[in-house]
Amino acid sequence: MRLDKYISSQRTDLSRADVKKLIRAGRVAVGGKTASDAGAQVAEEDEVTLDGEAIAYKEHIYIMLNKPAGYVCSAREGSSPTVYDLVPPELKRRGLFPAGRLDKDTEGFVLMTDDGQLAHDMLAPGKHVPKRYFVRLAGPYKDEYAKRFAAGIEIDGGEVCLPAEAFPDPNDPCAFTLILHEGKFHQVKRMARAVGNEVVYLRREAIGNLVIPPDLALGECLEIMHKDVEKLLTK
Repeated sequence: MRLDKYISSQRTDLSRADVKKLIRAGRVAVGGKTASDAGAQVAEEDEVTLDGEAIAYKEHIYIMLNKPAGYVCSAREGSSPTVYDLVPPELKRRGLFPAGRLDKDTEGFVLMTDDGQLAHDMLAPGKHVPKRYFVRLAGPYKDEYAKRFAAGIEIDGGEVCLPAEAFPDPNDPCAFTLILHEGKFHQVKRMARAVGNEVVYLRREAIGNLVIPPDLALGECLEIMHKDVEKLLTK
């Protein structure tokens, strides 16, 4: 692709016009040689540097975000801060979006990516990719919940959920782990109401077999290496 497009596709803070100015200023090099033509063709494997710093080409980017409560999974929603505000500049890309939303008051794993095909595969109902949640209820968790969830519980509005797995927390009588294989609107909260309880805290801990590491603090991001991306789709 063109050199200016190559750089601007990897650096959202630089437009193609900005890149052309940098090239004219002699700040861009390809293969160790100062570049002079913004339209020069470069390949993914070429060494491109800006001010001596390498710009490695990536077709797509995958970011694990540990979302805090209070942030919305959209570009802008009134005065509320968004998940985009939490992505550091060096990880931002054009076309970046949250693949699968969490409610404003829900914490945990949000995948930020520019890979539409992977997002489709991860979210498509027919794929049944598991998502694991930690749930704390207003009242005690009851063993009957697991049976009702496993049978495919009907929630308000007459929707029937796919079978889900529930496991009580041994340290908290009001908490449990829930594994879903779909993503209906406010599903966990609606499932809790269907069994006569209410969710007071909710956190998504895993998508597929990819789990938020314990040292990733709320509000922090971690770039997912390509070798781990397939874990997002593993049942």
